Amino acid sequence: MTTINTVISIAVGLVCLVAGYFIRRFIAESKIKNAEEAAKKIVDDAQKDAETRKKEILLEAKEEIHKSRSELDREIKDRRNEIQRIERRLLQREELFDKKVEAVEQREEIISKKQKEFQKVHDEVQELYNKQLKELEHISNLSSEEARQLLLNDIEKQIRHEAAIMIKDIETKAKEEADRKSKEIIAYAIQKNAADHVAETTVSVVSLPNDEMKGRIIGREGRNIRTLETLTGVDLIIDDTPEAVILSGFDPIRREIARVALEKLIIDGRIHPARIEEMVEKSKKEVENYIREQGEQATFDTGVHGLHPELIKLLGRLRFRTSYGQSVLNHSIEVSHLAAAMAAELGADVNLAKRAGLLHDIGKAVDHEVEGPHVQIGADLAKKYKESPEVIHAILAHHGDVETNTVEAVLVQAADAISAARPGARRETLESYIKRLEKLEEIANSFDGVEKSFAIQAGREIRIMVKPEDISDSEIVYIARDIVKRIEDELEYPGQIKINVIRETRAIEYAK
Repeated sequence: MTTINTVISIAVGLVCLVAGYFIRRFIAESKIKNAEEAAKKIVDDAQKDAETRKKEILLEAKEEIHKSRSELDREIKDRRNEIQRIERRLLQREELFDKKVEAVEQREEIISKKQKEFQKVHDEVQELYNKQLKELEHISNLSSEEARQLLLNDIEKQIRHEAAIMIKDIETKAKEEADRKSKEIIAYAIQKNAADHVAETTVSVVSLPNDEMKGRIIGREGRNIRTLETLTGVDLIIDDTPEAVILSGFDPIRREIARVALEKLIIDGRIHPARIEEMVEKSKKEVENYIREQGEQATFDTGVHGLHPELIKLLGRLRFRTSYGQSVLNHSIEVSHLAAAMAAELGADVNLAKRAGLLHDIGKAVDHEVEGPHVQIGADLAKKYKESPEVIHAILAHHGDVETNTVEAVLVQAADAISAARPGARRETLESYIKRLEKLEEIANSFDGVEKSFAIQAGREIRIMVKPEDISDSEIVYIARDIVKRIEDELEYPGQIKINVIRETRAIEYAK
């Protein structure tokens, strides 16, 4: 009985399994059929949407073509009207020109008649002049040429004497006026401007990998180049120079930021306004770090310690400041070393001389931002950052604006002159330096009455000895002006050259 129940249970289980299988199969087939019908409906709807979109696009394209054609027709019509207006104006001008030609021809006829009348009168006057001239020669027993030469010689002597007196008087008044105005004029004109070298000190060149990069730098409708110029304050000059872009600006730091940013953009390759702004910000930080490093290196090289961080930063800015091609930072370091060396020889305060020498031109770091001469600006900065009164005095006195009252101030003044005037300091080779001195003496010796001349003070002064028997006291002023004019016309030189003409009379007797 148990076996039968077991068999029956197994049979029932098998029947249930088979029935479940068929039921699941039926349900699955039903779901598949429903899914296929849904998919087919989606495809049909997509095809209908595509057809509808296609028709809309074609309609929009036709409308755009029609609009463009209308605009083109209108532009053609405007241009035709403009051409017609130009043609009418040309016809009017042609008629006006013809009228002017007729008027000119009539004037030429009138002028021709007047010329004939004038020539007739001129011949009569010339004949009368010749008769009078012969009569005067007969009366004076001198030819016209002899009389003219005699008169000219007298007038020349008189004018030369009066001119020499006038020049001497003008120079005396000018020297008195210069004592009052020299600080303002020289500081403003010389310290803030380097006109002779403006082309060299306001331009940087950035190399490009190829000329196609120029178009990318300019950008669509010039947006890239405008962005870079606006952010940096530097003008970009893109011309026919192969594989190069020129950066032009009076601020060397801004120009350096623009150069670094442009080189980064060229390497990166992604040039658009947002990227340009990002690169300019990075370049500003890099240049600021470089300026600080240069200032710290200068203090390390000179052994000057304890400077205020802002003074160190200002020293670094002098790396980008030049005077006649001479780096002001290198010049300041050199002045510091020279002043220290001389102070050591004289037993003065070496550290003070070194510190004042390094800071003597610190005002040039901001003289384009602050009104006034760099001497006064530098002294104000030193006072602001708690430098000693001795250092401030040396800064004020290094160009002779105030009288020196310490040995260290005198040494800084001398070191500044030595550094600026030595051969090679201001973009001048030893050979050209020697040639300039020789040319100075050659110009001086070429004048009549000059006995000998000496170029001294590294070419900053030339002393000229004249023969007292040939040149009078009043004539030495005249000859000095002529030499100045020749030097200004024929030589190029930094600063100014003092012309010192000396006339000496000696009376010598022998006691026997």
